[in-house]
Amino acid sequence: MSGHSEHLQERFNEKGERTSPLFPKTVKNFLIDIDGTICDDIPNEEPERMVTTLPYPDALKIINKWYSEGHRITFFTSRTEEQRKLTEEWLNKHGFKYHAIVTGKPRGGNYHWIDNNIVKATRFRGKFTDLVVKTREVEVFEDPE
Repeated sequence: MSGHSEHLQERFNEKGERTSPLFPKTVKNFLIDIDGTICDDIPNEEPERMVTTLPYPDALKIINKWYSEGHRITFFTSRTEEQRKLTEEWLNKHGFKYHAIVTGKPRGGNYHWIDNNIVKATRFRGKFTDLVVKTREVEVFEDPE
């Protein structure tokens, strides 16, 4: 699918050295799981089921809306690299618009993502809708003294 690298903005640290670029604040960089999030949860051990499962209609609608609004859509899945072609064919067959697929996400849940960039986590609970802002408790690193 098309890339959005032309929207990346250069950044520099306090020493004037180039650092990793960022999208503008108006562009969200969505990392979206597949199994159990945009369709039924199918384990890697049963790839034949991946071909026949149907997408959740609300997921297709909202993800394609985000794509058309200019946001970056990357599917980040525990499916293996060997299942990439099957996964791409399924996404395309059902009309999902996306920029990339990252396979090999660790299995097992209970994710704790540590990054030098802000990470906003949204747990999928059965229905895709527009996102709303709510305040929740999060774990953060203690400020050094």
